[in-house]
Amino acid sequence: MHLNITDKFYKNIRGVAFSLIGLLVILFFYLAYVQIIQEDFLANHPLNHRALELAAKTQHGTIVDLHGEKLAVSIPDGSGGFKRKYPYGPITGHVVGYDSAKYGKTGIESTYSGDLTGLNNPLRHLGPITSIWKNQPGNNVGLTIDARLQETAYKALGTKRGAIVAISPRTGAILAMVSKPSFDPNSIDQSWDTVSQAADSPLLNRSVQGLYPPGSTLKVMIAEAVLAEKIADRNRIFNCNGALKIGPDYILTESNHQAHGKINLEEALAVSCNITFGTLSLELGRNRMEKTFERYGFNRPLGNDLQELSSRLPDFSRLSDGELAQTGIGQGSLLVTPIRMAMLASSFANQGIMMQPYLVNQVTAPDGTVVKRFTPKKWLQPSSPQLADIIKQMMITVVNAGTGSGTRLSGISVAGKTGTAENPHGASHAWFIGFAPADDPQIAIAVIVENGGSGGETAAPIARQIFAQALR
Repeated sequence: MHLNITDKFYKNIRGVAFSLIGLLVILFFYLAYVQIIQEDFLANHPLNHRALELAAKTQHGTIVDLHGEKLAVSIPDGSGGFKRKYPYGPITGHVVGYDSAKYGKTGIESTYSGDLTGLNNPLRHLGPITSIWKNQPGNNVGLTIDARLQETAYKALGTKRGAIVAISPRTGAILAMVSKPSFDPNSIDQSWDTVSQAADSPLLNRSVQGLYPPGSTLKVMIAEAVLAEKIADRNRIFNCNGALKIGPDYILTESNHQAHGKINLEEALAVSCNITFGTLSLELGRNRMEKTFERYGFNRPLGNDLQELSSRLPDFSRLSDGELAQTGIGQGSLLVTPIRMAMLASSFANQGIMMQPYLVNQVTAPDGTVVKRFTPKKWLQPSSPQLADIIKQMMITVVNAGTGSGTRLSGISVAGKTGTAENPHGASHAWFIGFAPADDPQIAIAVIVENGGSGGETAAPIARQIFAQALR
């Protein structure tokens, strides 16, 4: 009996010991996970108070534009620390973001916080021992944004709500990214209650987080798809009588019930004929429509730097014929961001190649040494060079003889497509996508004006101002 009690005692001791060893092993792996896997995330987290205190005593790096123009600098705050100053204020508010001890960080201030504050320096992870070294200024971040073009785009939108994205088609470098209404990052602490509760959401970066029906700007993609699938050629004739009956209870109509008569595909794009593109969408079918959206990358994320909201694509297999036709003219449940439409335009400017969009050119140390350099990357090739060239010629016709005449520039060929997207929340949204010069594209653009009405009358003249500034 005595032996059994002793055995039981030692068995329990061993059990406790094994349990403790097991817990220590779990703790070891958890600490390793925190130190190795979560290291950067936790060190740069906006709610990391130790990092915030350290960052407040550090001179943050400067954010500059494509030409070295300062967009964010650190200046002494009079108490031994530093504060951020934004020379362009609301003009670059959404791109550069804000840096507030109370409300956190957004934009480049957030995504490149580790570089700007120097907190991603490996020595900073040694804990309190780092206090024996003098705080070094953070790294500088160079953007692809052209501040002059950004200012032109900002002013071109005026008091309208909307967004503008301008991209270099050959590199994917984002040249301008404007969202209105905006906010002034210089006074974010003082204005927080106002801007955070405003009905028109000035903190929302509509360029990458605004979701809109693309309207007729999507017809360039549908035109490419029906050419690729050999459903139609450029000269196929369609008969538009102003209405298309689909099924027993749905009729697709033209804007203002205007009948275009007999027109070919190129003319249909120029006048933005709903009947032609509704017909072609039905012939394209659900499966090929879905594959077309996939081919152009609407279901693929763009990466963390841009913080884009995902497109809202319909469940194609469940679309009725009427909904399929609506999707083909950029309506229905389909929602996309302005940057996606700028990328769509850029693919036809760049021989069918869609480049990875990016905002940061390089990160440099305070002494000018290049720490990181970002190079252009091919993202997708949704179209062949031959088909991309056909769509480009058709988009030139849109500007020269169709709804995009508001973007015409003297001596410069412009390619584009307008859109007037109906929505359930008020007047139609005005769209324009395009690029210029059409024979040597330097800039591709997407403009949306919320509740702006006609794309040709409202968005196209805005795009014209930006083309003119970019091509001076």
